[in-house]
This record gives sequence, C-alpha cells and structure tokens, in this order.
Amino acid sequence: MPIIKSAKKRVKTAKKATVRNSKTKRSLKSALKSFVKKTDGKSHASAQSKVDKAVKKGLVHKNKAARMKKQLAAKAKAAGVKPAASAKKKPAATKTAAAKKTMTAKKTTTKKATTAKKPAAKKK
Repeated sequence: MPIIKSAKKRVKTAKKATVRNSKTKRSLKSALKSFVKKTDGKSHASAQSKVDKAVKKGLVHKNKAARMKKQLAAKAKAAGVKPAASAKKKPAATKTAAAKKTMTAKKTTTKKATTAKKPAAKKK
C-alpha cells in the first residue's frame, strides 16, 4: 500500500481506468461476436463504431483497428451485406441578419480601439 499521497491517488485512478477499459474491451468483443453471429448492416456499423471508440480511448492501436475494420468489411462483402446508411450531419444553420450585424459591429469596434497613432519622430 502506498504511503505518499500522490501514489495513493494514482492507485485510485488506475482502478477507475481499469474498470473503464475493461468495459470498453468487453463491448468491443461482444460487438464483434454479434457481427459474426448475425451478419447485417446494423451489426457491421456497430462493430466498426466500437472499434473506433477503442482506438479513441487508446485500447487498440490505430493500425490494428484499421486491420480489424478491413476484415469486418471483407466479411460483410462476402455475406452480401450493404453498409448501413450513416446519418449525415446537417450543415450549420446560416446566421441571421441580426447576428451578422452584431458580428460586424464587434469587428469594427475592435479595429478602432486597436488603431492608435504613433507619436511623431523628434527633429534634431
């Protein structure tokens, strides 16, 4: 058991990380197994998503994840599964006229405040 305060904190954080990592690994394995068991577009998308999350959390190396996703895609193609339609992000809403006016007003006020005249050089 650690005596130093920072070492005690490391033990606590390591336990939390271990639990979090094991949950992520377990969900990844179950998603891969469910894809193998039932090969369809929805399970394929779910498995790829879980792989990406594992990479983001640092549990799986990005090259290994790319290999896993490639294998998933090959299995899906062999089974004749079409990829599930991913939800496309909506484009950002255009700014209203009032918002544009306030933005331009802010810009002009900051420009005026920053442009200060330099004092003239002294003549000898």
